[in-house]
Amino acid sequence: HDSIGLGEDGPTHQPVEHLASLRAIPGLDVIRPADANETAVAWRRALQIHDHPMALALTRQNVPTWDRTEFASADLTEKGGYVLVDAEGGDPDVILIGTGSEVQLAVQAREQLAGQGVRARVVSMPCREWFDAQDQSYRDEVLPPSVRARVSVEAGVAQGWRELVGDAGRIVSLDHFGASADYQTLFREFGITAEAVAAAATESIAAATGDDAPGHSSPAGPSSGEPTIGDVPTSTQEQ
Repeated sequence: HDSIGLGEDGPTHQPVEHLASLRAIPGLDVIRPADANETAVAWRRALQIHDHPMALALTRQNVPTWDRTEFASADLTEKGGYVLVDAEGGDPDVILIGTGSEVQLAVQAREQLAGQGVRARVVSMPCREWFDAQDQSYRDEVLPPSVRARVSVEAGVAQGWRELVGDAGRIVSLDHFGASADYQTLFREFGITAEAVAAAATESIAAATGDDAPGHSSPAGPSSGEPTIGDVPTSTQEQ
């Protein structure tokens, strides 16, 4: 199972810590593709690597398959992270970074932000280990140091994302276990939505431009006990 997507099985079947835990294992490549094309390229790449193990984390719910005539080539999956779709009309005001099933939320947030006059770049980050192995020039091309406004979105714990989003960045995450409901309800109630990503982008832009200092909001969910549907705030973090 991949995060809270299989909601009907309840929180015992909704791992939110497994991606961070797996990424902490030395020598293990953790791959979380966003669509069928990324999955095919990741599998092909995995078959070519023989000196260390890989973990392929797949969602159980349906996700869109991106039209690669409109979005970047899926072959870039081998880079670990790449610009899936760039900002229109100039350099990006903010960079939205997603993995797996949450990449679609970043794409939707980009469209919402465009309606507000905000230029957003969407980066798909299927494998942090592969991205970290690229040379600095490529990493800076995907995540320009000059663009400090950044948002990551992943339906799991926030650990490990601060190094990519930076001090002005925002992390849309889930730092508690789930509940029993369909995945649409869980994602909405726990704040893993395109609207949450767009709001986080606005906050990050303000922080990056000095209009607002980074805040100190808490992870989603109550401090103790099992979360209750309807009582959980948006999970935008500024750890």
